[in-house]
Amino acid sequence: MLRHRIQIKEKHIYLHFPSEPFPSRKKIVQQTENTDWLELYAKNRLKEAQPFIIDCIQFCTKQETLTLKFIFMSTKMSTNSLVNYRYLGKSGLRVSCVGLGTWVTFGGQITDEMAEEILTLAYESGINFFDTAEVYAAGKAEILLGKILKKKTWRRSSYIISTKLYWGGKAETEKGLSRKHIIEGLKSSLVRLQLDYVDIVFANRPDSHTPMEEIVRAFTYVINQGWAMYWGTSRWSPTEIMEAYSVARQFNQIPPIAEQAEYHLLQREKVELQMPELYQKIGVGTITWSPLAGGILTGKYDDGVPIYSRAALKGYSWFKDKILGEEGRRQQAKLREAAIIADRLGCSMSQLALAWVLKNENVQCVLLGASTVDQLYLNIQALQYVPKLSGSIMQELDKILGNSPKLKKESNMR
Repeated sequence: MLRHRIQIKEKHIYLHFPSEPFPSRKKIVQQTENTDWLELYAKNRLKEAQPFIIDCIQFCTKQETLTLKFIFMSTKMSTNSLVNYRYLGKSGLRVSCVGLGTWVTFGGQITDEMAEEILTLAYESGINFFDTAEVYAAGKAEILLGKILKKKTWRRSSYIISTKLYWGGKAETEKGLSRKHIIEGLKSSLVRLQLDYVDIVFANRPDSHTPMEEIVRAFTYVINQGWAMYWGTSRWSPTEIMEAYSVARQFNQIPPIAEQAEYHLLQREKVELQMPELYQKIGVGTITWSPLAGGILTGKYDDGVPIYSRAALKGYSWFKDKILGEEGRRQQAKLREAAIIADRLGCSMSQLALAWVLKNENVQCVLLGASTVDQLYLNIQALQYVPKLSGSIMQELDKILGNSPKLKKESNMR
């Protein structure tokens, strides 16, 4: 249930909407006598963002303020049919093509109640992959995720939980990928998550100070103990991933199952050129993060940095500088051109960016972040635009952005 305030002044009705647009639907069903202005409202709103189908409308009068309650039909039917599943690498693990990440939002940017609503919508929409890390909100993200999962009655076998290890605490022994921290760090994560095991534990970055054999043996150990089912890497180079695989094979240990890599319209080379080769050679899968480049691809930074955006948060001055810098301004100019394609397809720039990532068949799962239920709903709706990205549209985007690694490679070979 969403609520919007309406004030009556001099026979005029002023509607105050939340900052996020309504999720996309095509019509409003009016079941109230107050339809004159409602029809006008519907007509005007449809020009911007098509609202949900409204199942029932109630009015509650108090002094000169009305609370309009939109009681929506279940979104389950309109979202879970969009989510499909892919094998993670060459393993037998089936992951939803989109997953829910908890960086910045859980335990920090949003309330516990909003986090629960977002997680519930994700699960009921068919998303089965939830990702967190020991470092997110200094462990609070894991605590909140575990608290919500404990409250729900979902079967543990019906969803996948992953966490990441590297930055666990301030002490020298609480960070890195030593055998000590991998074992103790994962045990601490399980306590915060209130779980007996995670499905995948990731090395959150490479550790050049710890021998690869020690890292591989430690991850194999936690899997053999039943604390994790698979392990993977995040932000590792192809050379490092290949070394981990070779060490695992040499000593009869367990190799990594997948790499988490940044991938979006503005960053492409690793996922498009290097990861497919690793998949073919050693079966490593690809999970991508930051599909909207931290919000840059949404268009929200066209006119500067909004006060409630990520770039305005404490500790994100580096991100703000990136947006406002010369390269950031050039990127925004290109994205305004790309937004014309989004308009042509009838979707938002965010949805185009997400659909573009999902169009890559070498990507098994895209991690989404969301600070509101509406935002997550709209992101899931991006799945319907994946089939609409024809070869000509993809070429058009390549031409606008001018950063196709395949085209660059072909050009260098001439």
